[in-house]
Amino acid sequence: MGVIHTVRSGTRIENEIEIKRSRFITTLARTDSSDEARALINEVKADNPQARHNCSAFLIQVDGRDPHQHSSDDGEPSGTAGTPMIDALRLAGVWNVTAVVTRYFGGILLGGGGLVRAYSSSVSKALTLAPKAKLVSLDVLETRVSLAQAGRIEAELRNAGAQILGIDWESEAAIRIGTLPDSRAFFEAQILALTSGVSKFQMMGTTRVEVDE
Repeated sequence: MGVIHTVRSGTRIENEIEIKRSRFITTLARTDSSDEARALINEVKADNPQARHNCSAFLIQVDGRDPHQHSSDDGEPSGTAGTPMIDALRLAGVWNVTAVVTRYFGGILLGGGGLVRAYSSSVSKALTLAPKAKLVSLDVLETRVSLAQAGRIEAELRNAGAQILGIDWESEAAIRIGTLPDSRAFFEAQILALTSGVSKFQMMGTTRVEVDE
């Protein structure tokens, strides 16, 4: 995935709705790995030992790996909690997000359809409160230029739209930039022009950066 829609790094929110005296408390957080997601689920369960159910769902996408998804009904009738929760995440188009819905039973049965609507709505409403962001995959390019040229070249690359990822100062300056894949040829031509053909960019790999939506 070149662009992943998610919620802002560090996001963790709680939102509660009540349906027929049952309390549905959604804990929703940004999680960038399955380990982070499971840690959140375990933490919410530990914090709510008296709850009848702590249902959960997550979608995780890490570069170079297959997408990972999880859903759990945690004792609710099969398909009435975890599936509608993960469907709500998919409908919102977000990845690297975990939702845990803690239910405190109010004494009135909701039926299968009522449970599906309750768990789906719980996650959807929490998502409306979360600040959205995008994870953008960039090619990492590096070039080496003389120390005397480094400041000018950095400024020119920045003005051209490159994201400066870092500069190492040794006998020469190693400048690393991040660029969208379809802009790579443009910056390769830029560095040749800026250095009269002396310096070139080398592909160093890829990275992800977060930007607000």
